[in-house]
Formats: sequence, structure tokens, C-alpha cells
Amino acid sequence: MTDPIRDFIEREGVLVLDGGLATELEALGCDLGDPLWSARALIDDPEAIRTAHRRFLDAGADCIATATYQATFEGFAARGLGTADTARLLGQAVETAVSARDEFVAARAAAATEPADRLRPLVAASVGPYGAFLADGSEYRGDYGLSAAELYDFHARRWEVLAESPADVLACETTPSLEETQAYCRLAAVSHRPTWVSFQCRDGAHLADGTPFETAVALCEAEPHVVAVGVNCVDPRLVAPLIRTARRATGKPILVYPNSGEEWDAEAKRWTGPATPLDWTRSATEWRREGADGIGGCCRVGPAGIAAIRGTALSSRPIVT
Repeated sequence: MTDPIRDFIEREGVLVLDGGLATELEALGCDLGDPLWSARALIDDPEAIRTAHRRFLDAGADCIATATYQATFEGFAARGLGTADTARLLGQAVETAVSARDEFVAARAAAATEPADRLRPLVAASVGPYGAFLADGSEYRGDYGLSAAELYDFHARRWEVLAESPADVLACETTPSLEETQAYCRLAAVSHRPTWVSFQCRDGAHLADGTPFETAVALCEAEPHVVAVGVNCVDPRLVAPLIRTARRATGKPILVYPNSGEEWDAEAKRWTGPATPLDWTRSATEWRREGADGIGGCCRVGPAGIAAIRGTALSSRPIVT
């Protein structure tokens, strides 16, 4: 198994992740008021997904995540789509990201505006938690009432399709519970595909379900096919303590991509409350100092935030001789 995350970080010093795909799709005019959320665009407006990917790449992202976070066989079945159509949409999502990446690389080469040795950006096949399928906000609580075996069965069909795709890595995002972590580690082991697991946390030391964060990270540390761990869609104020907690349990790369600090109202289906005041350049520098190897944004974070992070990454880029 190759490890694209560590390979990238060893060469570039840091991996710049993208921002909130759904946020950018809404900025492009997509209506995501739907249980499928960003996956709705796979049916309604796949070209908007390509445009969103390009906007993040143009802003400086080294890795883009596919529009498969909320794309599940069960979710599409509720829309009347069969197994073959769902598998096609999952594959199409990866193909869209790969082609957007390849177009970006070709345009960059033609313009010769960046260092010739900059690595080709990665494509991460996004795997959302069970709570994302439920569309009831339970990914921020982790109170599914399902065992690790049941969660494994839920994720297995989508995982099989994404694992056979040309994505560079599978990205398990907003993971709120120990049971779902166990399911992901088993899936990664069975598929032999490089995987990262990114967690949803209630504070600087616990997953959303109350499991000590260090316990979940240690579980990932023990699975060689999990090549990185991280946190996403958390308040930016929690990032620094979570990095410190994770670093006590792992030597693997740590990826952090918080949201804006607003809170998700699952009933109203919208973000509420004030955003956390944030200077992305200063915060990215702090998180790098704490031990983060990859930095980006999640919900409510657009290309401007990624561009600021990119500037910080360039200033700390190692000199290759």
C-alpha cells in the first residue's frame, strides 16, 4: 500500500485541504435543502461540483474531497434509484473530482505560474458518517444505537465502490463515535486502501459520543491502512487542544479542518449563531506549531480561507535540493 498523505507531507511540508464543498455549491446557486444535501448536486447539477472543486484548487488546495459525503445506497434508494444507478453516481463523483484536478494541473503547467516541482493535488473519496444519511444532526452526537458490526454493514457497499475508484485516499469524515471508528478501521483493513479518519468532537478531549479522543486515535494508530487522523467540522477554538490530544496517541499525520464556529440546527436545516472570529493565516501557523500536518476548512469555509492557509503553507514549505 502506498501512503499518499505521508508522501505528500514529506515532500511539501504540509497538506492544504479544501473547504466546505456544500458551502461552495450553495454559493454557486445549488439548492441543498434536502436529506441528500451536497449529494443532491450529483443528480441535479454535477457541473457545479466540478466548478466548486476548481475554485478550491485555484485557491491553493492540495486535496479535494468528492461529493459523496451524504451519498449512500440507502439515501438514493429513497429517491427511487437502484443499486446500479447509485454506484454510477458514486463513481461519477470521483471522476468529476479527478477530472477537475487533472484540468487544474494542465492549466497550471500551461501557465507556468507555480513551481514545476509542486505535487499533483490528491483526490479524497469522502465517506460521511451514518448520521449524515439520517440527516438529523446525529453526526454531532453519535447516538446511533448501532454496533460496530452494523455500521460496517451500512458502509460496506459504498466503501467497495469508492475503494475501487481512482481516488488517492478514502476520507472518513465527521466520525462521532468509537463504534463507527471501529467499523472504518475494519473496512480499511479489508480493502487495503489508504484511509484517513477525521473526528467530530464535543470538546478538546472527547468525541461527540463522549469517548476519549485519545482512545479513538489510538485505535487508528494500530491500523496500518489508516494513514492519517484528524478533526473536522469542529469549532476552530477546539483545534489546538485536539491536536495536542491526538499527538499523544499517534505518530501519523494529523489533519484539521474546522467549520466557521457556527452551529448546525438539524431541525431548521441551517447554520445558526455567530462565527468564531478567525484569522486563517494566524490560526494555520498556530496549528502547524501544535503539530498539524494538514489544514483546511469544513462547513462555511470557502476558497478565501483556503487561499489564506495556502499562503501560510508556502511560507513554511521546505527547500528541496
